[in-house]
Amino acid sequence: MSNRGKDSQIDNIEFNVSDIKRSKDFYGVVFGWTFMDYGPTYTEFSDGRLTGGFTTGEPVRPGGPLVILYADDLTKAENSVVAAGGKISREVFSFPGGKRFHFIDPDGYELAVWTTAD
Repeated sequence: MSNRGKDSQIDNIEFNVSDIKRSKDFYGVVFGWTFMDYGPTYTEFSDGRLTGGFTTGEPVRPGGPLVILYADDLTKAENSVVAAGGKISREVFSFPGGKRFHFIDPDGYELAVWTTAD
């Protein structure tokens, strides 16, 4: 796991998943994440700025904190999520400073993707 963190800043997010390969395929295709395997039950992911992990060492726990990803092209991100098997749980909506949508990944985690206002 990462040791690059700064005091009091988010450094890692861990997802308990039922199938590491499926999770790697989903997030690799949709968002271009890269991965480093640490044995059969854990892989670290990197989005180029933040690291986290997928593990099968614990039961899947859908829910938890809302992880929000950024996208330059919100429509492209939404289309990629759907094409990779994700389900849109909240259609695109505007908020001060931008717009976003929420989706459910293959293990039931809800995440969001946002972009700045046009």
